Order: sequence, then structure tokens, then C-alpha cells
Amino acid sequence: MLSLSAAHVHLLVAILAEVVATSSLKASDGLSRPLPTAVVVIGYATAFYFLSLALRSVPVGLAYAIWSGAGIVLVSLAGWVLFGQKIDLAGGIGITLILAGVLVLNLFSRAGH
Repeated sequence: MLSLSAAHVHLLVAILAEVVATSSLKASDGLSRPLPTAVVVIGYATAFYFLSLALRSVPVGLAYAIWSGAGIVLVSLAGWVLFGQKIDLAGGIGITLILAGVLVLNLFSRAGH
């Protein structure tokens, strides 16, 4: 069974909030639409708050690598699903490599232990 520490949960919330905020930037139309703009501001505030909580016990380099790598993958997928943005072969390979890097850090690196 998968066991998540509080730091892992905080990092997961930070990642998801950042993905929502970044995806909402597109819908905000240059921060000119109030509701999507509010989602952007609240999302980034939430992301940075929970990232700061995760950093209490996760090394900053490891946390940032996971946060940014997972964010890149999820925002790319959100752009594809929500906005019909295309991901070509090179983009798909790059996203796969980023995901592989995040997995290697989590599964095999001792940097976070």
C-alpha cells in the first residue's frame, strides 16, 4: 500500500494548485476576466503555501524538481485536453523524459531521504 507523508501530500497539493492556476492563466485572457484571474491568484498562493510546507522536510532541489517536472507534464496535458493544444512527437518525447526524471527521483534517488 502506498504511504504518503504529510510532506508528500503538501507537495501534491502544491502541484495541483499550480496546474490549476497556470491553466487558468489562458482562460483569464491576460488577467482581464475576473473569475479566472481570481483562480490564478488563489491557485498560485495555495501552491506556494503548500510548497513552503513541503520544504520543511523535503530538500528544496528535490521538491522543486518534482513540483516543476510534474507541473510541466500536467499543464501540457491540460493544454491538450482543455484548449486543444497539440503535442507533437518531440513534445511527447520531452514530456515522457520529464516524467521519467520525476519517477527516477522519487523511486531511486536518496536525495530526499
